[in-house]
Formats: sequence, C-alpha cells, structure tokens
Amino acid sequence: MTRTARELLETTAGELAPDPGSNPLVPLIARGEADRAVLTVLALEQRRVIPADRRAFLHLAERADPESAAYFTALAEGEALAAGHLEAFAAACGADGARADAYVPLPGCQSYPAYVAWLALNANPSEVVLALTVNFSAWGGYCATIAKALRTRYGLGDEACAFFDFFAEPAPGLDRAAVQAVRTALEEGRLDEKRARRHADLLQTYEAMFWATLREHA
Repeated sequence: MTRTARELLETTAGELAPDPGSNPLVPLIARGEADRAVLTVLALEQRRVIPADRRAFLHLAERADPESAAYFTALAEGEALAAGHLEAFAAACGADGARADAYVPLPGCQSYPAYVAWLALNANPSEVVLALTVNFSAWGGYCATIAKALRTRYGLGDEACAFFDFFAEPAPGLDRAAVQAVRTALEEGRLDEKRARRHADLLQTYEAMFWATLREHA
C-alpha cells in the first residue's frame, strides 16, 4: 500500500533518529558539567551556521516547486529570527565583537552547513524537504534540553536562552508545509525516497559530527 506523505516523513524520522545516548555533549550541558567555554564555541559556530543555512534555504526556494518553495521560505524566515536571538546568547557567552571576528571555525562543526549548501545547489528540492524535516526532529530536542540547562545550570536569562527556545518550540505551520510539499512531490512522481533518505542520513551524520567536535572543547 502506498504511504501518505505524513507516514513517509514520520517513518523516515523514526528510522533515522539518533540513538538517545549518541550525542556526547548535550547530556554534559544538561548536567551542568560542560565548561562554559564550550558554550562560547557553540555560539561562535552557530554565528556561521545560521546565515549560511538561511542563504541555502533561499536558494532552494528559488529552485523549488511552489509547495517546496513555501517550506524553504518559511525556514529562511525562521533562520532570520533565530539570528537575532543568537546575538543575545553570543553576548552572554562573550562570543560577540572582536572575539567573533577573530574566531577560526571548526571543520567538524561547519561540515553540516557545507552539506546543506551542497544540497541547495545539487539536490532535488522536494527530497531536501524530507531530509531536513527528519533532521530537525532531533535538533529540536537538543535545543529544548540546552535551553533548560542554560537556565538551571548556567544561570542564563530568558533573552540569552531564546535562540534555543525558538528551535525547541513546535512549528505546526512548518510541519504542514513539509507534508504538503512531500505530498505534491509524491503525487507528481518527483521524489526518490531512497535518495532523500541518503540525504537525511548524511545530515544526521554531520549533525553528530557537529556535537562530537564541540565535545572536544567541553
């Protein structure tokens, strides 16, 4: 029996979900055992990830069919909002100004946005919708854990935590846009499930690399 778009998204997300114990850093942050210096590095890396992903999403929107374009446009708008929240977190961690300008990014952290940029240039946008939606399910959970720990373990206020709160919150509108984009692509025969799954798997791998690289500074 043919799966619906939502079933495909949910099944793929479940099959590719990272093992709960696979992230080496977030549990340390949750317990307050990560050095504050790692929070600074996290902020500095995200200062490069967020604008890079936003530009990639805008490029995908230009290449995509109307339904997928709506999804990517919403993502780009979200990244713009997140960038504003990130400044407060970066300031709280001492990761703004001259320090940010002098920072040399870590290849293991920047592999993720580099692959997103590759997808923006080369991949079928409808398949990228599926791959990103699968990846975001794990990212949102990490952000929820970090937001709580920043308040309870590191004493940061709401403004400094807003970046992680933003990604931790449910996004029903974005979810509906993803389902619509995948549904249309399936109906029109424009989505190769195996290829989309490979994209999602690589995104999950680069996500894991991001956290493992940061763990070295914890």
